[in-house]
Amino acid sequence: MESLEINSDEQMQKLGQAIGKSSQGHDLLLLSGDLGAGKTTLTKGIARSLGIRRPVKSPTFTIVREYREGKIPLFHMDMYRLEDGDLSSIDMPGYLAEDGLVVIEWPQFIIGDLPNDYLEVTIKRIDDSWDSTKRIVEFKAVGKRNQAWLSDIKRSFLSSGNTAQ
Repeated sequence: MESLEINSDEQMQKLGQAIGKSSQGHDLLLLSGDLGAGKTTLTKGIARSLGIRRPVKSPTFTIVREYREGKIPLFHMDMYRLEDGDLSSIDMPGYLAEDGLVVIEWPQFIIGDLPNDYLEVTIKRIDDSWDSTKRIVEFKAVGKRNQAWLSDIKRSFLSSGNTAQ
């Protein structure tokens, strides 16, 4: 597993932009981390890089938010309320079959129902001060496409003046 240190919301969005810029249709991105870790902030950067102008909001209560106006569709999902793993209210195979990017927050609740080909991003808070915005972002690429995607993300993120730790 590889990791980066992120020191601000702006840097988190820039990482999201690197992810979005190198994403392709049918990519699956899993976002793990505590409440407030920065999963939706990261997704805002992804949306911006895809040309989505609408504000990106957490899909906690809607479960799925669709943004179809970008260069590829973005399907932002939050499985936090599906602790029982019941996907009957969501057409997951339909979303995965679309030529878009599927981003899933709290994937651990449905991991058994997902393809074994994904990029997982885990965001961990570093609370070394009361107003800390530091995060460690860990990556796990499963499958050849996702290993190449991760290389593209790191190259894009680092070439935009960000530093890896």
